[in-house]
Parts: sequence; structure tokens; C-alpha cells
Amino acid sequence: MADLAQLTAWRDALMAARYRSVRTVEYDGKRITYASDGEMAAALADLNRQIAGATERISVVRIQSSKGL
Repeated sequence: MADLAQLTAWRDALMAARYRSVRTVEYDGKRITYASDGEMAAALADLNRQIAGATERISVVRIQSSKGL
């Protein structure tokens, strides 16, 4: 699996290409051509999910309550 910096770079390259209305993205010496904007959107969504999963999450939540007595 790619690290957070690499995932972010891929996402940035894909977003820049999408905003320029270009379907071909090149990074790390590789070239990918997407068939449609929907395919690019799906790739962006997947990258965003992976980035969100790579960031640190809260693992413990403590809840304290009382009856007010």
C-alpha cells in the first residue's frame, strides 16, 4: 500500500487533470487514461477513502454520565 504522501500526490495530479478536462494523468513515470469523468470521479473517491483511512483515528472514546443525584 502507498504511503500518505504518495496518495496525496496521486489525488492532486488526478484533480488537476480533471479540472483541466484532461483524461490522461501522468505521475511517477506512469500514464493512465480514464474513459470518462465518472471513472475519474470514482478514482478520486477511492483515493480520498484511502487517505482518510491512512490518517490517525481516535481509538478510544470515554463516556461519563450520571443521574444527576
